[in-house]
Amino acid sequence: MLGKAIFAGGLLESDWLTISQHVLQIFMVSVAIIVMAVPEGLPMSITLSLAMSMRRMLKTNNLVRKMHACETMGAVTVICTDKTGTLTQNRMHVQELIRYDTLPAREFAEVVALNTTAFLDAEGHIIGNPTEGALLLWLHGLGVNYLDLRENARVLEQLTFSTERKYMATVAESPLLGKKVLYVKGAPEIVLGLCSTVLTPEGQVPAADMRPAIEEQLLAYQNQAMRTLGFAYRILEDDAPVFKDGRIIRKDLVYLGITAISDPVRDDVPQAVKDCMDAGIRIKIVTGDTPGTAREMGRQIGLWTEEDSPDRLMTGVEFEQTPDAELLDRVMDLKIMCRARPMDKERLVKLLQKKDQVVAVTGDGTNDAPALNAAQVGLSMGDGTTVAKEASACLLYTSDAADE
Repeated sequence: MLGKAIFAGGLLESDWLTISQHVLQIFMVSVAIIVMAVPEGLPMSITLSLAMSMRRMLKTNNLVRKMHACETMGAVTVICTDKTGTLTQNRMHVQELIRYDTLPAREFAEVVALNTTAFLDAEGHIIGNPTEGALLLWLHGLGVNYLDLRENARVLEQLTFSTERKYMATVAESPLLGKKVLYVKGAPEIVLGLCSTVLTPEGQVPAADMRPAIEEQLLAYQNQAMRTLGFAYRILEDDAPVFKDGRIIRKDLVYLGITAISDPVRDDVPQAVKDCMDAGIRIKIVTGDTPGTAREMGRQIGLWTEEDSPDRLMTGVEFEQTPDAELLDRVMDLKIMCRARPMDKERLVKLLQKKDQVVAVTGDGTNDAPALNAAQVGLSMGDGTTVAKEASACLLYTSDAADE
């Protein structure tokens, strides 16, 4: 009847009613099918399941801040991990100090005390940067009160340590030397580049002449997975500017010495790395340390082997200068990125994601925050910085930290 009415040139009112009934019936059947296919309790069931996973992880000292992380962790294909405080115990101590200078012990202690921002509490625990804290513990072990040295001196200008410039510098009026002095500490090769001479018992020697011997000693420490720091100073005889645009502009500093700081690997890390690799998960170390230190750390945890070729390690500078197209061909085979800066870590994560990888990032420092935020799953150490915790989806606590 409907067809006849259409061909006859129009629809009657009763015909429109019939069409409406057919459409309504089809809609109701569709809704019924959707309801049966997706039960009303499904969203609640998923949420409950994730909540139970969060509770189970909490019992193992892992606090999940974002519920979806419980599900995503099971699909991770690549883990980018920081070194210090993540693979290591974050319990640094000065293993050895080599001084080229002839400064009295208290004057050298002032070089360390005035050019740090960390503190020690009443029980000797480090408050602030662990590396700087290790230096203060070293002074404490020598019977030197770093607070007395700080309080008796007047700090005029200061550049705190940053991963970009890799050094810290302080201009202060020294009561021991009786003059205005610039103190510098940081990556030994960077600090040495600011120096024109090295102070030795035989006198001041051109830095270029001492560089081979210093680099050889640094390599020996780095091959033992130790973190190295260089120290320099300069007595300022005039009021000429020292800093410009957040960097030292003088190149006439005097190199004083280097220190080697050790930080043992966490006991459970080698087995955890093996379990991940056996499960098909790729591990990549991303650290600000030197190539030698990072490579030795990779060897200790079972990631780096003798069969690995040099192109599986990149520095942050090399990584920055390499275009994305070339990196996409290398990024899956890359095992270690050293001397990495915060933006290098974030870029690595995004390149891996372009390769359809599900990336997890573990770290504990402020410089890890961009990568933690960019990853599908960001996991920060419970004793890490507040910035890292806020950027992560999950907090990982050791048993000791959880008990505290």
